[in-house]
Amino acid sequence: MKIAIVNGPNLNLTGKREKDIYGSKSFEEFVADMKQGFPQIDFAYYQSNVEGDLINTLHELDKEASLKGILLNAGAYTHTSVAIGDAVAAIDKPVIEIHMSNIFAREDFRHVSHLGKHAIGSISGFGMESYLLGILKLMNQS
Repeated sequence: MKIAIVNGPNLNLTGKREKDIYGSKSFEEFVADMKQGFPQIDFAYYQSNVEGDLINTLHELDKEASLKGILLNAGAYTHTSVAIGDAVAAIDKPVIEIHMSNIFAREDFRHVSHLGKHAIGSISGFGMESYLLGILKLMNQS
């Protein structure tokens, strides 16, 4: 089984940036932990600060027959990118919208998601465990 994690802008700084919100572990450390904890899953990890790269990645992942689903944390693009929302709507693979912070406890503009209505679900507010919850959902999805 293969699961893709796709992260958007500034998530390459996880572990360094706003540790009170995002924690002190780097995302690479988290992915390594997931690979060790779930050896039956082939994890693909992509991160880009560029909107078009994220869209192209989603399009390419949709072509992968062995891919069970995508965990997408589009970062701030969640709240601004109609194009990424359209990309999620256009692909057949299930997408779960992920956020480490509780977007509803933050600034008002973060309460809007252009992805959520196209995703099979949204998980926010549990730090890196938000991804773990998404992994568990995809593992149990028929």
